[in-house]
Amino acid sequence: MKEIINNIFYCGLNHRERKLFDELIPLPRGTTYNSYLIKASEKTVLVDTMYPQKSDEFLEKLEKAGVDKIDYIVCNHGEQDHSGSLPKLVKKYPEAKILTNPKCKELIQEMLHIKDEKFQVIADGEEISLGDKTLKFIFAPWVHWPDTMFTYVKEDNIIFTCDFLGSHSPFETLFAPETPELLLAAKRYYAEIMMPFRNFCKKYVQMLKNMNIDMILTSHGPIYKNPQFILDAYEKWTADACANEVIIPYVSMYESTKEMVDYMSEKLSEKGIEVKPFNVVEEDLGELAMELVEACTVVFGSSMVLAGPHPAAVTSAYITGILRPKVKFVSFIGSYGWGGVLTEKLEQSLSAIKAEKLTNVIIKGKPKTEDFEKLDVLIEEIYQKHKSLGLI
Repeated sequence: MKEIINNIFYCGLNHRERKLFDELIPLPRGTTYNSYLIKASEKTVLVDTMYPQKSDEFLEKLEKAGVDKIDYIVCNHGEQDHSGSLPKLVKKYPEAKILTNPKCKELIQEMLHIKDEKFQVIADGEEISLGDKTLKFIFAPWVHWPDTMFTYVKEDNIIFTCDFLGSHSPFETLFAPETPELLLAAKRYYAEIMMPFRNFCKKYVQMLKNMNIDMILTSHGPIYKNPQFILDAYEKWTADACANEVIIPYVSMYESTKEMVDYMSEKLSEKGIEVKPFNVVEEDLGELAMELVEACTVVFGSSMVLAGPHPAAVTSAYITGILRPKVKFVSFIGSYGWGGVLTEKLEQSLSAIKAEKLTNVIIKGKPKTEDFEKLDVLIEEIYQKHKSLGLI
């Protein structure tokens, strides 16, 4: 274990070999599961625990560090990458009480079948003395589950935020390097996990800024010794304003849709708009999620398969819909062979996004002169919309 500050220790683990999170999200570098030990004058507290498959390694680490007694186990969030080792922990440390909120207790019991007597349920704003340290619990639902809370150590002015503000970034040095690489990892994490709850994130970013916290300790990724680094980034990502960007997720079976994408990319770029085409068959959907964080417009491109949109295009639209980015405008382009309906399923996937629908351009076969003219209309429409927002 490594001391962070004033008898507060890091006792988490890296998991570099993990390739997927939630069996969905690619992990280019793996991840971490952060757990923290507080050795106060009267009580010893474990803040958040461990991914189930790492439980034995975690318990061995605690044993080697000489942790022979735990009074409280704080569970800030019930998802099993933070709570999964609780059954083994309460067996090894039978005197320990699990400190959590009512919703988190409910979820933990449903998933891990831990008995009532092992819990001590706390209220929003409640404080618990550990002797020379005081814990204050701040409920923060929907970043990103309904049970999330933060744990604040008053005397040290530090806060444990569990998933909020984290990154899938294995590390050896405890404190976050303020590098473009870490910022990119944090942006990807925000896009994939927190973006659907953007307005809640905005609220808690402002709350933390107002608290003037000295250090933020998350459940994934390194510790923020300079909280402004991550809070300023989140303030930008969660703001209502979008960037002068057009994202074009597309799939093209016989290059016709790709010709349309290439044409749009060139013409929009000439008008001063940043364009990011994204081949959804070849590229990582996590990268698409990250590009969606600040984009103002998304144009979906698809070929037709069996009278409907290509399944990869449906996936990209579905992912966009559930991530709910702050995009202002949406359109669809594509090419078909003999017939069918291209846009209906794609549009249904985006029902949760409150974006204005622009002109669609759906053509038959390889694009012809009149088809490029239709694209010109859409391109001008996007240009005028961006201009109306003061982006150009």
